Amino acid sequence: MFKKILVANRGEIALRIQRACRELGIKAVMVYSEADRDAKYVKLADEAVCIGPAPSPLSYLNMPAIISAAEVTDAEAIHPGYGFLSENADFAERVEKSGFTFIGPTPENIRTMGDKVSAKQAMIKAGVPCVPGSDGELPDDPALIKRIAKTIGYPVIIKASGGGGGRGMRVVHTEAALINAVQMTKAEAGAAFGNPAVYMEKYLQNPRHVEIQVLADTHKNAVYLGERDCSMQRRHQKVIEEAPAPGIPRRLIEKIGERCAAACKKIGYRGAGTFEFLYENGEFYFIEMNTRVQVEHPITELITGIDIVRTQIMIAAGEKLPFTQRQVEFKGHAIECRVNAEDPYKFIPSPGRISMWHAPGGPGVRVDTHVYNNYFVPPNYDSMIGKIIAYGDTREQAMARMRTALLETVVEGIKTNIPLHQDLMVDSKFMEGGTNIHYLEEWLTHRTPNKR
Repeated sequence: MFKKILVANRGEIALRIQRACRELGIKAVMVYSEADRDAKYVKLADEAVCIGPAPSPLSYLNMPAIISAAEVTDAEAIHPGYGFLSENADFAERVEKSGFTFIGPTPENIRTMGDKVSAKQAMIKAGVPCVPGSDGELPDDPALIKRIAKTIGYPVIIKASGGGGGRGMRVVHTEAALINAVQMTKAEAGAAFGNPAVYMEKYLQNPRHVEIQVLADTHKNAVYLGERDCSMQRRHQKVIEEAPAPGIPRRLIEKIGERCAAACKKIGYRGAGTFEFLYENGEFYFIEMNTRVQVEHPITELITGIDIVRTQIMIAAGEKLPFTQRQVEFKGHAIECRVNAEDPYKFIPSPGRISMWHAPGGPGVRVDTHVYNNYFVPPNYDSMIGKIIAYGDTREQAMARMRTALLETVVEGIKTNIPLHQDLMVDSKFMEGGTNIHYLEEWLTHRTPNKR
């Protein structure tokens, strides 16, 4: 096992990894930007290294600074968390070549799954169902593009091969709009991702977003830890997640889970990963794989009792998975609300000093956050300041506990999206379960928020 790990991230995930290290008896080195100098996890660190000023390119995306910090502190491995450099194959490669262990997949896996065209091709070979679409990158010939769209059937969606975060996508309903949409998406993809390649898929009308969590070691063992429903999203950004997904037959989950685990073995995957699918009319369609720990990993931990971050570290250290698929048991229901420092209905970021912070508690309530009284939320990074997770024997109990937890939470000095979560937790359609990926945006368009 490692003696010292460098955590190349910030915020709640940095604190989460630090806790896993302490539990395993591993020293944690925390890197930080000047904006995060007073963060709790920095003060609690065994060692801490400032790697630059607040802007991400000068700190958390600064590969040489992070590797230098690992060198001067004699760290043995680097955990990238999520976001920033966590899915950057070049970073993973530089980490390994510098003599450190990258706590994540191989650079080759990250490259394959980071390019949506190659990822889809790999999944088709591995027997994972995919959305009908073009066979790779779209050609330049407009006539061929129109022929492909006609074969797939309208509506179609044009996607950037190297895209992510909801960018580089356009839905096309008619042939008249097709070529212009392809050209615009190519231009956007080139500017945003440095890769103008795009591909085409059938646009599903009312799908749900369901993902499968996997863990794989370097001894040819792979398991799936059930599913998460992440359909409550705005502009392709998740807001609420839950596990298991309401209303989906277990036999379908088992079937797709087994295929995902088998795919991991086939491509030689290691570590934690998430297969993301669109689910419609009883069918799963692969859309992408996230080669890292997910923001929403706590809900899977609660329904399985498995510590995903701890297991990531053990796998990177060369250990075998400490459980088999048969030993993975699913119990109860968990819901997670992402708490963002933003206006709850205008969605404008609200950085600033938190004058009062009081976290909720009680049976089945977990709070993953790095904030505290008098903490300053910097304007330089993602607005998420924490996650409230509620667990219950049933979905109804988990939702009831979440409503209580949201009511108990106190955040003063800045705005948060807690009022939005409170409204959604009493929404009749969401309470029924099974809402699709368009539901939240439609709900926001037609609904006047409650006054508090």
